[in-house]
Amino acid sequence: MGERAGAAQEPNALGALADRARIAKRSVRLAGHATSVSLEDAFWRALQRLAAARRRPVSALIADIDAGRTGNLSSAIRVWVLDQAGGASDPD
Repeated sequence: MGERAGAAQEPNALGALADRARIAKRSVRLAGHATSVSLEDAFWRALQRLAAARRRPVSALIADIDAGRTGNLSSAIRVWVLDQAGGASDPD
């Protein structure tokens, strides 16, 4: 039988998930001002990979996201990363 959603995972898999879900706060400069951004490690790593693929600094991507956001910066970054990965749904 196939595994069902929510089934118990191996301890090592849970540990890896916990590591990726750990929140890390980093300081970035936006428009000449220092601000802190809190994201899960998995989102920081994805943001770094996306910046490298575009040959741009992470701070430049964050500045672009900041310029187009209407709400919380950390949330806007998460949604942008998901969009880039093809994982965000279209708005209703």
